[in-house]
Amino acid sequence: MAFKSLIMNRIQYKKLLEWKNDTLRKPLIIQGARQVGKTWLMKAFGKEQFEQVVYLNFESSSRLKNLFVADFNIDRIMAIIAIETGQKIDAPNTLLIFDEIQEAEKGITSLKYFYEQAPQYFVMAAGSLLGGAIQKNSSFPVGKVDFLQLSPLSFMEFLENMGEAALAEKLSEQNWEIVAVFHDKLVELLRLYYFIGGMPEAVANYIKNKNLGTVRSIQQKILMGYENDFTKYAPTEIIPRIRLVWMSVIGQLAKENRKFVYGQIKKGSRAKDFELAINWLVDAGLIIKVNRINNATIPLNAYLDIDAFKLFFVDIGLLNALADVSPKILLEKNSIMVEFKGAMTEQFVCQQLKLNHQLFYWSASNATAEVDFVLQHENEIVPIEVKAEENLKSKSLGVFQQKYGPKVSVRVSMSPFRNEGWLVNVPLYGVGGVAGNLF
Repeated sequence: MAFKSLIMNRIQYKKLLEWKNDTLRKPLIIQGARQVGKTWLMKAFGKEQFEQVVYLNFESSSRLKNLFVADFNIDRIMAIIAIETGQKIDAPNTLLIFDEIQEAEKGITSLKYFYEQAPQYFVMAAGSLLGGAIQKNSSFPVGKVDFLQLSPLSFMEFLENMGEAALAEKLSEQNWEIVAVFHDKLVELLRLYYFIGGMPEAVANYIKNKNLGTVRSIQQKILMGYENDFTKYAPTEIIPRIRLVWMSVIGQLAKENRKFVYGQIKKGSRAKDFELAINWLVDAGLIIKVNRINNATIPLNAYLDIDAFKLFFVDIGLLNALADVSPKILLEKNSIMVEFKGAMTEQFVCQQLKLNHQLFYWSASNATAEVDFVLQHENEIVPIEVKAEENLKSKSLGVFQQKYGPKVSVRVSMSPFRNEGWLVNVPLYGVGGVAGNLF
């Protein structure tokens, strides 16, 4: 993917700078679904921050796949890399990029030896479906590597790359007085983001060509690539079930109650039939799993209900592409999709909040109330209710507030910001700022 640097500003770039300047730096593994821009980010960072970049793709070179098989002697490894690339490697001024590292036998394990024996090297690694590869690797270098999660572009990043950096900054600062002046403009940009999503290639193409038809074609190719990965990387015995889960997510989200129901995949299905398939998709970064909690008390992880959860896509644009939703429906204030509009809104909010927080949802034991998302921010529990339009009724938040007494409850809707004391209404387009700066 050949993105122009000037239109692919990524928030995570700052974290790469912190990594480079850290005297206790470890080899860095960048995780994330395919096509979220891992390779581009590594190369762009290397080009701007180092005198040279040594890039190795273990998928495209059969010689490199066996680089670490004989031993983990760093001098030997670096000598082979120098010959393979034709580059003289000066450690303090060179970024080493190990791409598709899962294709190299013992590749992930080798990072331990770079950390222990050759900390002078700057090493970044990435790969397809690394979540699954890491779990299968019995000699994973625990404590010897750093991690960075890369997701599709957030709405804030989308705004910045669309030439609206000043507006994104005010959203991030939660300067609602200024933001309110641009409410209508932000709503239109939000609708556009619903269609384009945050996959870097789709965003970059739209910025360059302003053609939504081309954007949809790019999204469909990405989806096809994901489905091809099922066959390439997943265990053979669960491939059919992965496909069934993948295609069922849209229908599950379209329900009024978005809790995942196994029987909706296939009549009579139970958890044991699809657990491995769901976990594989989660590990691959292709779906986001949000579990129910049965008690909203710190720490939320202690009250996890592993049997009740909702599934979301990695990206809202891909969700709409898979559902074949017309841009006309998304870009105009259209009432055709009643339930699915709510699903898209939850997908959007999930995608933005997930960047900074582990997410849960809560429902009352008698099923009379449900809060779409609950997160833990430092020592506070924050319930978040999502409204697709300007419906400002918050019955479930009221029930939650009475039961658990959180410091603040958040309602996200298409209405502008308003503070009602115990309840704060945040416009949908501003939820990213709230995610990074709740109090």
